[in-house]
Amino acid sequence: MGNEAMRAVWSTGSAGWIRHQHLYDCVFAPFTTALLTAAELAPGHRVLDVGCGTGTLLEAAAAVGADPVGVDISADMVAAARRRVPGARVIVADAQVEDLRAGTSGDPFDRIVSRLGVMFFADPVAAFTNLRSAAAPGARLAFVCWRDGETDLFHLGLRSLMGRLDDPPGPPPSGVPGPMGLADGARVRQVLAGAGWRDVTVAPVDGDCDYGVDGSDGIEERLAIVLGGQTGRALRAELEPRLGAAGWAAALEQARQEVRERTVDGTVRFVAHAWLVTATT
Repeated sequence: MGNEAMRAVWSTGSAGWIRHQHLYDCVFAPFTTALLTAAELAPGHRVLDVGCGTGTLLEAAAAVGADPVGVDISADMVAAARRRVPGARVIVADAQVEDLRAGTSGDPFDRIVSRLGVMFFADPVAAFTNLRSAAAPGARLAFVCWRDGETDLFHLGLRSLMGRLDDPPGPPPSGVPGPMGLADGARVRQVLAGAGWRDVTVAPVDGDCDYGVDGSDGIEERLAIVLGGQTGRALRAELEPRLGAAGWAAALEQARQEVRERTVDGTVRFVAHAWLVTATT
């Protein structure tokens, strides 16, 4: 079973990530740092980045002298990662079913990492079994994923817009392919154990997401991110034609005020909640 539903989602959803990759890197820096510390990348390691996006971890792996390989289901994301890290091998593939060794050089991977890229598998046990088959003996898996209870990350800046709907969408569901697909820590352990990984640790990690990038107050940056997401795009598609240009502008100003009320010391920032997961073959 492949992951065609997520392929369709990311065929359109990748545009915002590519456009705002610098902003995403700044906002998610605490999670990137925690992940890289846990992964312990070293020169000569062959590193597979699953759901590599625009290449943040590939760039970090290359910087320490590792051999970075990326896989993503989105061709546009892969193109962006190749531009960012020309020395990395990056392939368009479904990591749930692709033979990832045959699809690259055939050598096993010493490290398999992912920043927010492994929550979208249709069959997580099959996916992590496939990833383990690509790993070398003694290899380490390290990834971060959002955990149960996270709300601001998905809804700050959209709540006033959702309030204009008769049937507003709820939070992303836990346990189904999507941003909260691995939000339950007990399920993460079950998935990895079922896939044959050992020494599994699932630890909470909280990160201060600061949108005040390059001296800004972060208000427009937060709106750009949240309106570019799947829920934000759907809200705009429904509300803008209904409200008209002036009404949509007023709705955006209300959303802007919602974000403005969450500034801390002059910038938009809040704590987001994830799992830091490690395991070995």
